Amino acid sequence: MLEIVAYALGVMYTPGPVNLLGLNAGLHGQARTSLGFFVGVGLAMLVLFVMFGWVGAAWVGGDMLALVAALGCGYILYLAIKVARSSIELAVPRQAPRVLSLRDGLIMQLCNPKAIIATLPIVTIQFPAAGIHGVGLLLWSLALAVLATGAPGSYALMGALLGRRIENPRVLSGFSLAMSALLVGVSVSIGYEHVWLPLTADLG
Repeated sequence: MLEIVAYALGVMYTPGPVNLLGLNAGLHGQARTSLGFFVGVGLAMLVLFVMFGWVGAAWVGGDMLALVAALGCGYILYLAIKVARSSIELAVPRQAPRVLSLRDGLIMQLCNPKAIIATLPIVTIQFPAAGIHGVGLLLWSLALAVLATGAPGSYALMGALLGRRIENPRVLSGFSLAMSALLVGVSVSIGYEHVWLPLTADLG
């Protein structure tokens, strides 16, 4: 069962769009006020674990995953634009960007194909191999959802520690622009891997 936790930690705590947004929130002193965003991420993971664990993963075919990926890319780009706009506002008067909400975390993670791909091996391979089902599946899903909540939260904490050392608003603005650019890059990468390649393969 330690393998389940190790795999989940490896997948959830590596840099990704959700964790980058957590880092950006921490840089701007919003680690506490973004708690709803972190909870939304964990709630989305709970939904995915329970849904795939009880309903099954058979319906998550290539076309369905491509659709989810396209929606996720769009939402990541939307948040990247919001972050970029906040950086422009920060460069002049020092004011905090929009606080990310529970809805942002929930929608973004539900539409994140990497979250789905990370969830599927656990519920379809690791849970059955460890004899986890029924109530046990629900308990494990809750525990892993809490673990997922801590991922962007830990990045926000790192950002908060770094942000306290930065006094110049233009430097914070530069960080926000860098985060926005990284989010765009993640969106393009997801779109290419999970939307463009499957569609061109079907056409071929």
